[in-house]
Amino acid sequence: MAVTRESVLSALAGLAGPDGVTPLPKSGALSDVVVDGGRVYFSIAVDPARADAMEGLRKAAEVHVAAVPGVESVAVTLTAERKAAAAPAAAAPKTNAHQGALPGVRHIVAVASGKGGVGKSTTSANFALALAGLGLKVGLLDADIFGPSVPKLFGLGGRRPDMRDQKLVPIDVAGIRVMSIGFLVEEDAPMIWRGPMVMSAVTQLLRDVDWGELDVLVVDMPPGTGDTQLTLAQQVPLAGAVIVSTPQDLALIDARRGVAMFQKVDVPILGVVENMSYFVCPNCGTRHDIFAHGGARAEAEKLGVPFLGEVPLTMAIREGSDGGRPIVVTDPEGPQARIYREIAEKVRAGLDGPVAPTRPRPRIVVE
Repeated sequence: MAVTRESVLSALAGLAGPDGVTPLPKSGALSDVVVDGGRVYFSIAVDPARADAMEGLRKAAEVHVAAVPGVESVAVTLTAERKAAAAPAAAAPKTNAHQGALPGVRHIVAVASGKGGVGKSTTSANFALALAGLGLKVGLLDADIFGPSVPKLFGLGGRRPDMRDQKLVPIDVAGIRVMSIGFLVEEDAPMIWRGPMVMSAVTQLLRDVDWGELDVLVVDMPPGTGDTQLTLAQQVPLAGAVIVSTPQDLALIDARRGVAMFQKVDVPILGVVENMSYFVCPNCGTRHDIFAHGGARAEAEKLGVPFLGEVPLTMAIREGSDGGRPIVVTDPEGPQARIYREIAEKVRAGLDGPVAPTRPRPRIVVE
């Protein structure tokens, strides 16, 4: 029997929403219901001050929908769109704030940038694949809530993750395990989310996913230094961060902020990558430094952090990214893949060396 949105809403009609009176479908707290075959996904918006108390509602919603004929799995998340009157909007949620590292995951590495448009997601994808090529068990979490790119980069548009023991199961692709908020929402759906909602989503993508045994979990961060970065730094002990920048001064200013943010919360900087470092004309072979050149290396030296390498601006990388075929997969012995592999080797050395932290997670206080 085919599962429909209407059958899911009918099952939820007998369940009171966050106010304890209004049926959940009429409460205004229910997100769009996504039905993919026998898999059902939706979220419930709650006051962040009542997040712990609303866990019972989340579980009850899963039970009601699981009873619908044809439903194979249900994923329900709590999101916090409205702030509590007594709590500042930017305050980090208390839920899970002091839990330990992810079970089975040895190292968690954030790939970040101070600004958008520098090729961070492409770098994350090829970097994760290069780590796997070194014989490591690797996962890739797309934590860019507002602009998830990983489904596009791997040609996974329209795919939905399975559920196992009430946890999402990452999609295996090209030898790594991949999870993204983009698997759980429609591709063209606008992500109009406030800070607490973002932090809740990041927490659940970390802890409500069955990652299994991993040597490295690469986290593709959103640009900037906001809620996602703070949530990740507070939720799990990061092994370090890789900063991606283009060479020009405008991007380096923001990259500097990214480095400073991670240092402020005691996350080691594993290194800086200069992306779109130069362009070699495929017709004449002439090299062009479109965004200047060497700025990221100079900035890394100034900040006293490792410089990991220069990734050129090439048609092959761009076409592979747009087509869901990362260059490390399509041309593993090519010059661009070798660059990503060298970056991966340097990061692995940093993780195995003295830079690997044994620190507690920082306590972040927003005043």
